[in-house]
Amino acid sequence: MLDKTYEAAAVEPRISDLWEKAGAFKAGAGAAPGAESFAIVIPPPNVTGSLHIGHALNNTLQDVLARFERMRGKDVLWQPGLDHAGIATQMVVERQMAERQEPDRRAIGREAFVEKVWAWKAESGGAIVGQLKRLGASCDWSRERFTMDEGLSKAVLKVFVELYRAGLIYKDKRLVNWDPKLKTAISDLEVVPVETKGKLWHFRYPIEGRAFDPLDPESFITVATTRPETMLGDTAVAVHPEDERYRALIGKHVRLPLVGRRIPIVGDDYSDPEKGSGAVKITPAHDFNDFEVGRRHNLRLISVLDREANVVLAGNEDFLAGLAHSDELAATIDALDRQDRFTARKAVVAMMEEGGYLEKIEDHAHTVPHGDRGGVPIEPLLTDQWYVDAKTLANPAIASVREGRTVFVPKNWEKTYFEWMENIQPWTISRQLWWGHQIPAWYGWERDTEGRVSLVKTTMFVDYDADGARVQAEQYYGGAEVRIVTDGDAALALLDEPWQKGVPPSVFGIWRDEDVLDTWFSSALWPFSTLGWPDETAELARYYPTNVLVTGFDIIFFWVARMMMMGLHFMKEEPFSTVYIHALVRDEKGAKMSKSKGNVIDPLELIDEYGADALRFTLAAMAAQGRDIKLSANRVEGYRNFATKLWNAARFAEMNGAVRTEGFDPAGLGERLNRWIATETTRAARAVTEALEAFRFNDAAGAAYRFVWNTYCDWYLELVKPVLMGPDGPAKDETRATIAWVLDRIVALLHPFMPFITEELWQRTGEAGPKRERPLVTSAWPDLAFEDAAAAEEINWLVELITAIRSARTEVNVPAGAQVPVVVLGASETTKARFAAHDALFRRLARVNDVAFADAAPKGAVQVVHGEATVCLPLAGIVDIAAETARLDKERAKAAQEIAKIEAKLGNENFVSRAPEEVIEEQRERLAEARALVARIAAALDRLKG
Repeated sequence: MLDKTYEAAAVEPRISDLWEKAGAFKAGAGAAPGAESFAIVIPPPNVTGSLHIGHALNNTLQDVLARFERMRGKDVLWQPGLDHAGIATQMVVERQMAERQEPDRRAIGREAFVEKVWAWKAESGGAIVGQLKRLGASCDWSRERFTMDEGLSKAVLKVFVELYRAGLIYKDKRLVNWDPKLKTAISDLEVVPVETKGKLWHFRYPIEGRAFDPLDPESFITVATTRPETMLGDTAVAVHPEDERYRALIGKHVRLPLVGRRIPIVGDDYSDPEKGSGAVKITPAHDFNDFEVGRRHNLRLISVLDREANVVLAGNEDFLAGLAHSDELAATIDALDRQDRFTARKAVVAMMEEGGYLEKIEDHAHTVPHGDRGGVPIEPLLTDQWYVDAKTLANPAIASVREGRTVFVPKNWEKTYFEWMENIQPWTISRQLWWGHQIPAWYGWERDTEGRVSLVKTTMFVDYDADGARVQAEQYYGGAEVRIVTDGDAALALLDEPWQKGVPPSVFGIWRDEDVLDTWFSSALWPFSTLGWPDETAELARYYPTNVLVTGFDIIFFWVARMMMMGLHFMKEEPFSTVYIHALVRDEKGAKMSKSKGNVIDPLELIDEYGADALRFTLAAMAAQGRDIKLSANRVEGYRNFATKLWNAARFAEMNGAVRTEGFDPAGLGERLNRWIATETTRAARAVTEALEAFRFNDAAGAAYRFVWNTYCDWYLELVKPVLMGPDGPAKDETRATIAWVLDRIVALLHPFMPFITEELWQRTGEAGPKRERPLVTSAWPDLAFEDAAAAEEINWLVELITAIRSARTEVNVPAGAQVPVVVLGASETTKARFAAHDALFRRLARVNDVAFADAAPKGAVQVVHGEATVCLPLAGIVDIAAETARLDKERAKAAQEIAKIEAKLGNENFVSRAPEEVIEEQRERLAEARALVARIAAALDRLKG
């Protein structure tokens, strides 16, 4: 006997254990030999991560598809795994070492530090895997991969070396996002814009050949900056070539204050005549836009900050080149060298003011890019980094989407993809970390044909391992002995004394690049590296390309596009045919979730409170394409009630002897109600199937919900109660069998969304009747064909009529317990026959005490049009028509006032421009609700007037 209430906390662990013991999630589980394959690769969560609401949505949708296709008999592989998360993991371990007061990583060395990271991973990493299992994720956990495991590391090495040899990976000195706290380059994805109340400093730069006078605008040109310290590296001032104020100055020079450097005035479209003074300082080594201006005008690159964002002037050859010694320059170096960037900023402003170069300071609210993990402003920094020629790799990936071999759902995301891919920049793949895939490049001192060695320049050897690099080096050094050493100093120590006199040394040392690869580099290979590539495995042949990728819009550039590029280059085929982009989960008011706002919703807390099924169904039901999800605990509680409704329906079936019957065939049903529900079951299964095939998760969940709650529970089980309470016989036997048959189809349709409760019901209801052959997770999807259109039309006519009468009663405030008469006008013979056939049900469920047919409507009757007939409810003596009309008029006037108030607010341009997005959306929703209320009241008044 089913328990009185469904206890998710008790059931979910038990069902998880059942699936694990049955091997239900393993690739091919339940599939017949030769079955069509269906593969998804999980977006690998960080090894440091824990389940957040975005993960919950993403993995719920993947699981819905995996379970759906598994039940359809396909050979399903949902490939799981974890990302090594270079920066995040290194931070966790270093923080842990600091808390334990252990020596830092530099003190213990790279090898010992990496061992500590692996130990942390074994002990504490990957907690999110258990959390995904709690959610019900049906991944093939036996195939779990890690971006740093042996197989994936082998794939990374192959890709790097092959791309390098093809000229698609190279080393270059360019600007990168530099995190001064973490001391590494970071990707655009790891940069977050922070709104900051800052300052805008306006500086006067003296024009060459004119005596500088702060009171004479003809003697200087004014530029503005939010980062005064970077002026030390200025190499030009840019003005718009068509700006009449400055056209005559293009080609002339200014003197850089505090430094004395002579820098040109260039004409460039980057300068906006409408913004500030119309002139901008150009610091190519410290600003991405300035870098591009510098390339266009062949400007010098002068970096004045080190990797900790301290000003470096003394000994800085780039800075000092071309500068004549002066007291001004000496004072600048003395005051600013080795100063923190923010300390230097204050000093620069003070020195500019003292020299008469500071024109004014303005308050300036602007966006300052910060590192998402370091939490400090990032610096565009000129460094040597490794790059991928993304432009070349992007071309085939662009064509794949343009030609429809890979499609985005919703399709509008293709525009975003194209905009980025067609303007793609070189991809910075090196990171100044120790945790990650160390770059397979070794360096040695450059030498000429006579064996003379340069201690300034190095040469590079790229290979799969140190032995390969050594072989290359031996050839390069003319057969000399080559040893692997730690760094350039150790290599220098190996050189023989005679080399200084032009005699080739007998021993050379080469050392490995310290940097590691960007985490996205290894995850770009995920769809094929997880299947065993570069080995030619059976899994690779079977499951590549995969079918669908489910992911968020924020990593289209950083992951989706890169998987496309790598998949096409190395596999010669797109890694997936469909990219489903899900929306963002916001709070109930439509605001983005953030810890600072205190509106973060923890999915694990929701699972504890309401069960995984309720959370999953909520997310799926709200996952409309292109529309963000507004989530609240109340929503999840509502779908927990849906689970309770399903459980109670199963208990009702059990208590009424509804047991599965061997060989049940809906085509053999005789009772009208049973033929109707079998038809509606077929239609519901079709609707859910078609919606899931089109990735319309909300439509699929909605179709299942309406059928279960409304059609089956509220109507069918209610309509058949007289049969169940009546005498035994064929009608009752058939109805019991039908109840059980439909319940089986229901738990199957709901399984992808609510796997735990449906598997529990499948197991428990399987204790009576024919034996279950397999667990629900690998059972067949309802593929139904039976339909009786006539029976469906007739019973749906009855249901819709009762619903319309109930609505009319509610609208005009008829007391719930009041029995009312019904007078039917214009009824056809078919309609009269239906009234007769279902008289008892109609009277009981519509609370009607008499049914009559007439040619004219009685006075004081509310009218309901249903088909060709008009159903009249004479309410004289039951409802005070005049009082009810007055009440509704008052409600309509109140709602109209609310509409006017909201429309005025939304029509206020000042409000719309300043109010947060979620506030505006809330007002729009309130407006829609008020308008709908007015429409309902108007319909009720029309009924009363009738």
